[in-house]
Amino acid sequence: MILQRRLLPDMRILQTFELAARHGNFTRAGEELALTQSAVSRQIRDLEEQLGKPLFERLRGRVVLTRAGEDLLPEVQRLLRMAERTMRHATAGAAGETVLSVNALPSFAQRWLVPRLAGYLAQHPRLRLDLSTRGGIFDFDEVQCDLAIHYGQPIWPGGSCTYLCSEIVVPVAGAALPAVTRAEALAERPKIHLAERPALWTEWFGRQGVELENANEGHWVDEIALAIETVRAGLGYALLPLYLIEQELAAGTLRVALDAPYSTDMAYYIVTPEGRADSAAGFRDWLIGQVSFRPLARGV
Repeated sequence: MILQRRLLPDMRILQTFELAARHGNFTRAGEELALTQSAVSRQIRDLEEQLGKPLFERLRGRVVLTRAGEDLLPEVQRLLRMAERTMRHATAGAAGETVLSVNALPSFAQRWLVPRLAGYLAQHPRLRLDLSTRGGIFDFDEVQCDLAIHYGQPIWPGGSCTYLCSEIVVPVAGAALPAVTRAEALAERPKIHLAERPALWTEWFGRQGVELENANEGHWVDEIALAIETVRAGLGYALLPLYLIEQELAAGTLRVALDAPYSTDMAYYIVTPEGRADSAAGFRDWLIGQVSFRPLARGV
């Protein structure tokens, strides 16, 4: 494919544009790039002339993106990320190393994946890992990813899904709160709710044959990491995935308040790009081997 030279981007100018947009100021962008304010202004003017439209409104002491600039910014940021990742992979290849690009949600990456990686990397000393925590479903080619760990259902356009493990949640408490012997007793205790899973407590109590009078009672947090810390601080009981609290359970900073696990309809899947050489096959097999126990039957 032959590209028109006038449409090929100058990565240095795109970097200047991105910094100017981020700082809202040509001078500050220049300081970060070791350029003068006039040099930044000239580069932005060249880009505007190439595109045939203004990208900034020049105001006193600052610049503001025009609508065209706002539309361009996320695409430029994507190109810069791709260029940076391409160079990381190229330099690894030149050094005789291989790069494996892996994506996982932040909580899973931090609490389950990273603590296990040292063992795998010790067995593969020439492997360089490129770990990201992008959320949602994305195009593998666009982000140059070899393998993603996906939470939800086994649906990923352009990707092949392999089951990793179910989501099994248990009611847990910190050291300051006592265990309970019946679900009815837990219904009266303060609870921590995940904003992204508002019906989870209701589902769990329903499985125990208990109807909550006030399903929204308690405190609300917007991510699992915060829920874990809230429970550790003694503010209430929470339903948390076993795989994400292994360290706290082992250390005793969290404990199972009632031995009543519940397997939700969500799961973790390993996703690899369809139609591409499976460079991540070894890592995928290793991940599956790291699951410490097989999931309970659905609906336990």
